[in-house]
Amino acid sequence: MSSKKNTLGITVKKSQDFSEWYTQLLQKAELIEYSAVSGCYILRPNSYHIWEKVQEFFDKLIKADGVKNAYFPLFIPESLLAKEEKHIQGFAAEVAWVESGGNSKLQERLAVRPTSETIINDSYAKWIRSHQDLPLRLNQWCNVVRWEFKHPVPLLRSREFLWQEGHTAFATKEEAVKETYKILDFYEKVFTELAAIPVLKGMKSKTETFAGAEFSLSLEALLPNGKAVQGCTSHHLGQNFAKAFNITFQDEKQQSQYVWQNSWGITTRVLGILIMIHSDDKGLVLPPKLALTQAVIVPILFDDSRAKVLKETERVKNLLEKKGISVHVDDRDGYSPGWKFNEWEMKGVPIRIELGPKDLEKKEVTVVRRDTGEKQSLPLSALDREIALILEQMQQGLYAKADKFLKQSISKVENLKDAEKVINSGKIVFVPWCGTEKCEEKWKEKTGAKSLNSPLEQPKMKKDLSCFACKEKAHSWFYVGRSY
Repeated sequence: MSSKKNTLGITVKKSQDFSEWYTQLLQKAELIEYSAVSGCYILRPNSYHIWEKVQEFFDKLIKADGVKNAYFPLFIPESLLAKEEKHIQGFAAEVAWVESGGNSKLQERLAVRPTSETIINDSYAKWIRSHQDLPLRLNQWCNVVRWEFKHPVPLLRSREFLWQEGHTAFATKEEAVKETYKILDFYEKVFTELAAIPVLKGMKSKTETFAGAEFSLSLEALLPNGKAVQGCTSHHLGQNFAKAFNITFQDEKQQSQYVWQNSWGITTRVLGILIMIHSDDKGLVLPPKLALTQAVIVPILFDDSRAKVLKETERVKNLLEKKGISVHVDDRDGYSPGWKFNEWEMKGVPIRIELGPKDLEKKEVTVVRRDTGEKQSLPLSALDREIALILEQMQQGLYAKADKFLKQSISKVENLKDAEKVINSGKIVFVPWCGTEKCEEKWKEKTGAKSLNSPLEQPKMKKDLSCFACKEKAHSWFYVGRSY
């Protein structure tokens, strides 16, 4: 049994070797498997289920708001990708190209979809003719390939990943801008309500703005290793792509106008973020709303009471399932209860229920909460209500813990020396900044950090407040930190 435990358990602590801890967790919790292609990973059922819950949650939000789903080709002709100059420059290093089909060289190279603005806008130019065709709001769930990077991190930086990408066109700028903020609110719900992750919500710097966009909004999360990570983005594209692809419409006065556009996306990166933030040295910790199995029942079996215990186990399972709780019964022979406990802790099942002959006599069960390890005895008569309550408390508790960590990891400073000191300690700084690209280049080089975003609701700024780095006039407060 000890050999099984050693194989099952994580051999390093999260606080001591974060990278190795994460690598072991992903494999031992059966979340991913490495493939034969560097930077490309297999999502196993335990992780793909999380992505399905994200899809289900977000899909419901956007469909209720009028967005429709579609699907566009994986391959994009080079001539299309090159139509918007800033866009192609922004993605040139990341594009994977198909240059031959079978034994024949292609007349034109095909890009393997790094993002779909170009191929979708080629269609929008055909479909949009009148103001009555607007707004046109489509989304697709698909995979994308971005090739150029040196250090892949499973679920955070991979060459192929899954995402959704929304692409919308409006008659007016006001409508388009309004949508960018609305979609960001939807994404915030995914992170806070579903994944129990607090985020920094704001606008990206000019340097970090999506190639071809007028402005980009983002949600940024902070990981336990002190690095921030971009969780999702919502971009206002203005009329840049409309002009490049000649997407025009006749307005109500029969005047020809260019459309105003947005694009927005969230990826399987959200899986990596929540795994890193919530999990511990025992393995995966999942918010109950995202767990494939929310409760596992481990019956304690002896020959003379086996039938009675299994009968009650089945009754409890049915009772909880009627309450909408997903339940698994682990009645496998050949494994001790302790080994099973370790396995389900590793896989992040929110609640473990232990049921044996002594519990039957007392008409109660032993319940263990995954996130806190709290163990308590609960009466069988009220088990369904109690378990539902614990799941809700766990969902809220995980968010509160992560939110406390985020708030304690932000320091407000007003000069580069203090900023550098805080960043080196593994925290984020909140600084007054001029916002210029030249200034950003200099302090990036000095600190190894980058701009994350600027909160949409700005603190009041003193009139004479200087930029933390160059001492020119500061224009806004910005979050800055080391980032993936």
